[in-house]
Amino acid sequence: MVEIGDWLRARQAEGTLRALVGLDHLGHGRVRLTGSAGPALLDFSSNDYLALSEHPALIAAASEALHRYGTGAGAARLMSGNFPVHQELEQAVAALKGQEAALLFGSGYGANVGIIAALMGRDDIIFTDRLNHASIYDGCRLAGAKLARFRHNDLDHLTELLASRRGKGGALIVVESVYSMDGDCAPLRELVRLKERYDCLLMVDEAHATGVFGAHGGGMIEEAGVAGGVDLAMGTFGKALGSYGAYVAASRQMIDFLVNRARSFVFSTALPPAVAAASLAAVRLIRQEPGLRQELHSRVALFKECLRQGGISADLGPSQIIPLQLGASAKAMAMAERLRTQGLFVPAVRPPTVPEGTARLRFSITRHLGEVDLAAAAAALCACCPR
Repeated sequence: MVEIGDWLRARQAEGTLRALVGLDHLGHGRVRLTGSAGPALLDFSSNDYLALSEHPALIAAASEALHRYGTGAGAARLMSGNFPVHQELEQAVAALKGQEAALLFGSGYGANVGIIAALMGRDDIIFTDRLNHASIYDGCRLAGAKLARFRHNDLDHLTELLASRRGKGGALIVVESVYSMDGDCAPLRELVRLKERYDCLLMVDEAHATGVFGAHGGGMIEEAGVAGGVDLAMGTFGKALGSYGAYVAASRQMIDFLVNRARSFVFSTALPPAVAAASLAAVRLIRQEPGLRQELHSRVALFKECLRQGGISADLGPSQIIPLQLGASAKAMAMAERLRTQGLFVPAVRPPTVPEGTARLRFSITRHLGEVDLAAAAAALCACCPR
């Protein structure tokens, strides 16, 4: 057993010890440190990309369901916790993702762990991008399958591994469509071709893409036109959809299998009906109002252009997630603190969330922040950032 005190002191010494920061959420992209008398800070840490957590349609849907059903589902869905709104939401998600059916989970972490462990076993192999989310790796460990990690977005390396290690058992390729800490995108069309060539299942984590990309908000699999080639499209409601929980969309047969095999679904209390109702309102909204995405992309483009004009030459990526790598954890922490004095809340991201030596500031752009906010924030960052 690890000696807890020694472990904490070691993390403190290396600059990776984490602590909760109390925040008062003031709305419209503003936060204040709890107990602080200082000014509000512009929040660049939130994943509420479309600002739907404050949208009247979601609030009204949640309120109606709250008064109708109460605060909780009361049981797992295979017991008595299956409400009509859960099934309506699954139907809406399946349509959004271009799949036959869908299944809800309590969180993105629970979804990834449950799905992967249900599908794969000791005779199987999982091919995973090295920068995949921790929940994907934990699902791989729980599955007990053989693991082959390929270099980030490196199709040549993945092809080598498939050719040498595919074997006779089941095989799964798992990627994120938009990577949460780097903001770059997976080459989905090429991945579909590889999964067909080597007879694998393909699972795509769309947590940071759903609602943001695609003509109807269906994510990068819609944007790339590959919904029919993706076997499992996983995603969350807690980011661009402004609510909470997660889902996987797949064939009817696959969903029936997961209802029976995914332990994080079978043995978890169902999402509160009010939360599911808010998510259903969000799914409908993103299909009906493409202007939400267009407005977000316009603001992302503005922020990036302001950074470029201010002299920042780093690759700013293709998405609403903009990482600024600083290397050492101490350097990232110091920069985050400096920006806080300039009115920006941008937490430093350090190992083990990102690889050693790649500590960074992660700017997450949302519709909460207007053009004036973004221009001012870019100017503050350029003034503080080493060239």
